[in-house]
Amino acid sequence: MGPVLALASAAAYGLSDFAGGLLARRAHFVTVALLGQAGGLVVALLAAPAFPSTPRPESVAWGALSGVGTGIGMLFLFQGLSRGAMSVVVPVSAVGGVALPVLVGVLFLEERPSVPSWLGIAVAVPALWLVSRTRDGTGRGAAAATADGLVASVGIALQYLALAQADPASGIWPVVTGRVAAILTILPLLRATHVRARPSAATVGWAAVTGALAALALVCYLLATRQQLVVIAVVLSSLYPVIPVLLGITVLRERLGWRQTLGLVAAGAAIALLTLG
Repeated sequence: MGPVLALASAAAYGLSDFAGGLLARRAHFVTVALLGQAGGLVVALLAAPAFPSTPRPESVAWGALSGVGTGIGMLFLFQGLSRGAMSVVVPVSAVGGVALPVLVGVLFLEERPSVPSWLGIAVAVPALWLVSRTRDGTGRGAAAATADGLVASVGIALQYLALAQADPASGIWPVVTGRVAAILTILPLLRATHVRARPSAATVGWAAVTGALAALALVCYLLATRQQLVVIAVVLSSLYPVIPVLLGITVLRERLGWRQTLGLVAAGAAIALLTLG
């Protein structure tokens, strides 16, 4: 079930990103991000009693640290997108968010993936880069956006690594504390950007849905780490950029470039290798 849960996490995150991206075109991205985390908190609170647990302070702390990573990742990712360099910041953050946990897992957590898993990781990293590349990024502020993408990748890596350290006995309460920490991390940006426009009821509802999907993704990821190596769970969960690309083709009728086509094929091969491994 480990690979299935990790892929379910990728699917939920991909749907969340797709819906959130569409919503951010009509509302301020900080508002969307904050409302999304609030929606995720509600879902996590409702789901937590369904998992038998005895929350431990250290696990709750790991969850909070993971939420800080979520907040940092989102803030710098959105800042990079605001510079008009989507084709730079998204692939940099996606690849860095995978590479860093893999390095930490191997060097410090002493995880040893099998040969097929290593091949899957080797294929997944360039696959993420190719799938995430877009033709609608303007390239403005590319250097600054690259820095934003790198910082965002550190936040994403922290989100995954910290959450995986939570004790299984704590159930999914670490996801709950993570949503609280993410909200507290994003709030200062809301004040700094002086967002005063009141969101519509539709915006609030859809933002809550995106946050609920993201919370579901983290729950699936957390459960996946308890059944397999963190390295493998991170890589499979990080294949979420594939979902927005596929939805863009089928729903928005977007044209698929050769890089993204190659990336999709490579992602499929990576999934097969990691599952086999």
